[in-house]
Amino acid sequence: MRISTTLILTDETIRPAPLARALEERGFDGLYLPEHTHIPVSRQTPAPMGDPLPRPYGRTLDPFVGLAAAATVTERLTLGTGITLVAQHDPIVLAKQIATLDWLSGGRLTLGVGFGWNVEEAADHGVDWHRRRDLVRDRVALMRALWAAEPTAYEGEFGSVRASLAHPKPVREGGPRLLLGGAAGPTLFAHIAEYADGWLPVGGRGLTETVPQLHAAWRTAGREGTPALVPGFVLPSPGKLAHYRDLGAEEVVLQLPSGTRDEVLRTLDDYMRYL
Repeated sequence: MRISTTLILTDETIRPAPLARALEERGFDGLYLPEHTHIPVSRQTPAPMGDPLPRPYGRTLDPFVGLAAAATVTERLTLGTGITLVAQHDPIVLAKQIATLDWLSGGRLTLGVGFGWNVEEAADHGVDWHRRRDLVRDRVALMRALWAAEPTAYEGEFGSVRASLAHPKPVREGGPRLLLGGAAGPTLFAHIAEYADGWLPVGGRGLTETVPQLHAAWRTAGREGTPALVPGFVLPSPGKLAHYRDLGAEEVVLQLPSGTRDEVLRTLDDYMRYL
């Protein structure tokens, strides 16, 4: 089971390049970065991690810029978004960013995709909150048209693109590995089975009951093999990691503190016992 890491990088934390070098030197497998474009001060949406909202959420670095910095100083470390708020992006521009980062890194990118929790943040991007899942699905399909080997048009409910020259292409045909984040349930699992490669849950509570449901949805959709299971934002313990391994997780993403260089490196040194 691969051991990767995540944290909220900000203008007050360790920088992405020295973090990436430290991860690769210590033998960790990957780095995932989350996304918030902004946090409206007038937010009424309860934070899923509890209020008051932790300070780093309002200072989050752009994940693609951060991962590009990490890519330039590493050769083996995989890179991931955990997660990209696809509904808040122009899909043509986002497709270019994703393809460029994947190509520059030699195909090391995993695209974690989520639907968001902050209604006010999404509203500032013009997102109809109740249609955001359909919007994300549509935008992923549009991006895949741009990633296709030959110029491919796409006409969707929320957007369209003409058959176009669009380079570079992601290293993997069809685009990088795509994991959907979100709470367990029939809707999420149907979407994973339709257009994703697996699930990126926050933590691992309830996975014993829900992973078989995901596998059932996968089979119902006629997909071969099994979906990837990548628990994220995990505070590790030996028993917890053994449990994920038994459930078939191919990768687990350990949570690091959003701290200074010394704070993060101390935690990395502690986490090395799980490698």
